[in-house]
Amino acid sequence: MKREFIVGSRRSKLALTQTHWVIRKLKEHFPEVNFKIQEIVTKGDKILNVTLSKVGGKGLFVSEVEEQLADSTIDFAVHSMKDVPSKLHDGLIIGAIPKRESPFDVLVFREATKLSELSTGAVIGTSSLRRSAEIKRIRPDLEIRSIRGNIDTRLRKLEEEQFDAIILAEAGLSRMGWLEDGNLKVERFTAEDCLPAVGQGALAIECREADKELLEMLASIHDDDTAFSVRCERKFLETLNGGCEIPIAGFAVKEAKDSLGFRGFVANADGSNRLAVQKAGTNPERLGEESARELLDQGAAQIIQELRHE
Repeated sequence: MKREFIVGSRRSKLALTQTHWVIRKLKEHFPEVNFKIQEIVTKGDKILNVTLSKVGGKGLFVSEVEEQLADSTIDFAVHSMKDVPSKLHDGLIIGAIPKRESPFDVLVFREATKLSELSTGAVIGTSSLRRSAEIKRIRPDLEIRSIRGNIDTRLRKLEEEQFDAIILAEAGLSRMGWLEDGNLKVERFTAEDCLPAVGQGALAIECREADKELLEMLASIHDDDTAFSVRCERKFLETLNGGCEIPIAGFAVKEAKDSLGFRGFVANADGSNRLAVQKAGTNPERLGEESARELLDQGAAQIIQELRHE
């Protein structure tokens, strides 16, 4: 086995924290192997003055990393699964999916402690159309404003009183250790309140399909249950041909040995037209595809087309 692997990672604190976590887990199984992190700046990191939905395209936080994987500059990369497009660069594969952190979103408040405590017209910060649509469904009286940047940047903007609350992934705050000290005023959403994004809370370890030696090593940190759920969610997204410019959610939970429960939706920008599906099955890809087809039959294709032409 190689004595050193080059690991690609975005430069943000969260991305580097996740990459270091993966390396620690691998070192538990392969203490003799060394790892070197290669920091990579992606298109999504560079364009911060435009909402994600306006930047357009898929793989905003992945494309530059995949290029370095394809030309063997790096050996593998650590991504947040929700950033990974349904279709990977030719010759690349998701070599491992570690155990999932919390898939849920949280509201982080400046002064309040619950969504119900916010006054009419309070300002909520999010860069996600999915989160915006869900919030407007619950509290149409609130004002949604775009917020970009890494989670530490977003928390700073909250402290500067630019927002009354912001929505973040619970997994990111947990991985950074920022939920443990109790300094943040946080309310956790349930799946009924705010259905998670496809792959949220999971990590994707991407590598070259031909690198069999590395794939064998990555298998040591792979979690079958998480992968079982994520396969369903990603097939759902792929079938809908969805991206960050569409409010789409997909969340699968393993309910029994070989059974999954899945919930998903497609909505318009303000959440007033929300098409939802709830199904169960034993084949992840089939369940994801059938759920997407059901939404397409309900009219999801028209919602998606209208949003892409706005």
